[in-house]
Amino acid sequence: MRGLRALRRLALGLGLALALALGLAGAAHAFTAAQALAIAQGDSDARIAALDAVVAAGDPALGGFLQALLDDEVQVAGDRVFVVQGEQVLDASTGAPATLPADAQGVVNPNRMRAHFEAALAALRLFSPDRAVRAQAIDQLRDEASESYLALIQKAEHAETDAKLRADLQRLEARVQLGARDPALRLAAARTLAASDQPATQSLLIDRLAAETDPTVHAALQAALSRVAARLAWGDRLGVLFSGISLGSILLLAALGLAITYGLMGVINMAHGELMMIGAYATYAVQNLFRHWLPGAFDAYIAAAVPASFLASALVGAVLERTVIRWLYGRPLETLLATWGISLILMQSVRTLFGAQNVAVENPGWMSGGWDVLPNLTLPYNRLAILAFTAFVLAGMALLIGRTRLGLFVRGVTQNRRMAACVGVNTARIDTCAFALGAGIAGLAGCALSQVGNVGPDLGQSYIVDSFMVVVLGGVGQIAGTVYAGLGLGLLNKLLEGWQGAVLAKIMVLAFIVVFIQKRPQGLFALRGRSAEA
Repeated sequence: MRGLRALRRLALGLGLALALALGLAGAAHAFTAAQALAIAQGDSDARIAALDAVVAAGDPALGGFLQALLDDEVQVAGDRVFVVQGEQVLDASTGAPATLPADAQGVVNPNRMRAHFEAALAALRLFSPDRAVRAQAIDQLRDEASESYLALIQKAEHAETDAKLRADLQRLEARVQLGARDPALRLAAARTLAASDQPATQSLLIDRLAAETDPTVHAALQAALSRVAARLAWGDRLGVLFSGISLGSILLLAALGLAITYGLMGVINMAHGELMMIGAYATYAVQNLFRHWLPGAFDAYIAAAVPASFLASALVGAVLERTVIRWLYGRPLETLLATWGISLILMQSVRTLFGAQNVAVENPGWMSGGWDVLPNLTLPYNRLAILAFTAFVLAGMALLIGRTRLGLFVRGVTQNRRMAACVGVNTARIDTCAFALGAGIAGLAGCALSQVGNVGPDLGQSYIVDSFMVVVLGGVGQIAGTVYAGLGLGLLNKLLEGWQGAVLAKIMVLAFIVVFIQKRPQGLFALRGRSAEA
């Protein structure tokens, strides 16, 4: 704070010195002692009027004086105004060293005055040689500029060399004109703002439309609002589409592991959500290890968390299959009850180890923020990363099932267990490997979910029902059906949410699935080929 104050004092001194060196020879444009006094004392309305008159002239010496007012470094004695910086005293209008009279009093600036000082400073910064400073000034003036700054904005617009900032200044000019007293200016502003694609412009037009009394301007405002709303509607539609695909990718990740354990092996695994939870907590543990031991490489922790979450869930899945599930093949009711009990045990174990409260998993730096596609559409980097990760997991799973020896054995055992055993396949080992694979993919889903929300013992309960719906809708044993069902349900859910709300959307999706299964019990894709029951 002390360094910032010193920089401000330096800027003030340089500004005043520059004004003095240049002489500000034109009397009509010179910052005079009378102007400084009118801005520094009197009632707020009179001070604001005096400030607007000086700002309209664009005097460079005004910036330093305004900064001194904001820093409470201005004092008044009689008809003279001084800037006091520690032991240094300067004349406010000339910047020359001066002696502070004994009867000098500090200037009191209420919040209303401070807001006008900041807006005036922003208007003067429109002429800064630094592009970033000019861009920041335009952003600040969008909500603070008054009609008195219009000439200065137009002057800055003519002097601006950057095409984007010139367009921003044109929109700023139109915003200011929209509140002007002259109907012709308001009409011109409405026509200019009709080409805008900013959400703030829509709100501005709506507010102005309610207060407009001129019928011609009112019609122009209505037409401009319609055009802006139509342009923004595309961003809203694309946002719903992206949200649906993003939700669908999460449902797909959550259901891929279940597509193996339930779709291929026929095991109703009610602990599938808790295997996702284990993957999320494994990610949390890896994050903490990196934060403690490798803080400089924290952004790379996700590269270690992905295999860690897979291995942790796969190991738990293998243990469950060897100790409990192997005895329950072909007995769906007993499997359902046993795995439901296992899910309760796993949740309580996590509560004992990590506590009952949710824990936060931080995104790596490269996954923070978003990609601004449109003014009203930002695609979060973590969601984009999950989309890419889902495609990677799906491709890897398809290659594993369709192109490897393990995948061949899994498909053989699924289609005809006895024949596979007769040709030398160790079916018990394949069952364990397949179940561990499904559990490991659930762990990867938990790793992905940790990047979009908090991690807690109940994490898996939010996705287990949706995962089963995706697998059943896609077709039992059909990986391609799982992909179509996951993405389709995600899109359908988001479309219905925008129409009827989140709760009714869930009910409508469930009703759709019930009706669909009644009409097509085999799901979207029927199992092709021979099975053990054929």
